[in-house]
Amino acid sequence: MTALGPLPVRLPSARATRRRASGGVSLPALGLVLPAVALSAIGLLLVWSATRGRPGSTLPERQAVSVGIGVVLMWAVSRIDLRLLRAYVPLLYLLGLAGLVAVLTPLGRTINGSHAWIVLGNGLQFQPSEFAKAATLLALATVLGELRDGERRPGAGAVLLALGVAAVPVGLIALQPDHGTALVFLVLTFGVIAVSGAPKRWFAAFAAAGAAGVLLVWRLDLIRPYQLQRLMVLADPDADPMGMGYNATQSRIAIGSGGLLGKGLFHGEQTAGHFVPEQHTDFIFTVAGEELGFLGGACVILLMLALLWRGLWIAARSPSPFGTVLAGGVVCWLAFQTFVNVGMTMGLLPVAGLPLPFVSYGGSATISSLAAVGLLAAVNRRTRTPRIGQSRRGA
Repeated sequence: MTALGPLPVRLPSARATRRRASGGVSLPALGLVLPAVALSAIGLLLVWSATRGRPGSTLPERQAVSVGIGVVLMWAVSRIDLRLLRAYVPLLYLLGLAGLVAVLTPLGRTINGSHAWIVLGNGLQFQPSEFAKAATLLALATVLGELRDGERRPGAGAVLLALGVAAVPVGLIALQPDHGTALVFLVLTFGVIAVSGAPKRWFAAFAAAGAAGVLLVWRLDLIRPYQLQRLMVLADPDADPMGMGYNATQSRIAIGSGGLLGKGLFHGEQTAGHFVPEQHTDFIFTVAGEELGFLGGACVILLMLALLWRGLWIAARSPSPFGTVLAGGVVCWLAFQTFVNVGMTMGLLPVAGLPLPFVSYGGSATISSLAAVGLLAAVNRRTRTPRIGQSRRGA
């Protein structure tokens, strides 16, 4: 369902229904798995290129392990019965919150300015907020997908409860502080409320609250100096090319130097010289732009668009509000991070510190993104032909 009414339901063919019942791989599932695996493989090559020349670097090997774990988890999640999964959603949500709380204790570590990591030793570390995304999304889908008899869309109580569910992790992440990740949670929350079919008056209220919040932040001078400088650099990238504008300037140089076909994998001068900071993580798209060129960068974007389009296809055809909200939330999550990451590397958006899903180095982000694809596949498995008069409620 959408804010304009319920999403149209197209019934799958008898052949597709038999294929799912027999455990075969459906076309929608392949439309998810193939782009996700392809993006992960491209990411491995780009991380390898971005970290070559660093003595003793094991980042490509670690990323390969993360991709392997993520693919296994994606398959395992895709086989879960959504009705069984919903029974464990409260536990998963509490575990997600527990991870966010643990970061704020002595167990947490500060990396790149955010106290958002837990270090286990021997170089092993993970970011609880990445796993909290999936846990919070499941909780929101449960709240907004439980419709009472006679309801076609969530009531005011469900929307307010969903806002409360999202407010707790957003507040904990803001304390780290990790404003980029907190923004992902906010966009995800508003996205699932829209997909659930909540009345349009809620979005007018959200817009008014957002405008009031921005005005309050400006009036109370709550914007930190470095945040204001990032906005100024966005307006004029050449204003401080060796200071706050350094990342954006070097990123644009790397992408622009690739031309149409690129300089060839492992042959990028900007990449080899490590001129772009955090090039293997947040700025991984610059490696694609320089070494694979415009066509290589376009290929990465098209693969992501193919995955997102298939996710929307699954959301629109889910027979249950829970499945629709869950699939729509995954699409909002991956689409927003991709939009912000590519936009900031091209100098179109402020630097927000968000990784490119499946492509950037980062075990937590890679595993959680692949698990999210598994959730989409699980929703797809529950898409079936309902009997005459059957309700769309239930998984």
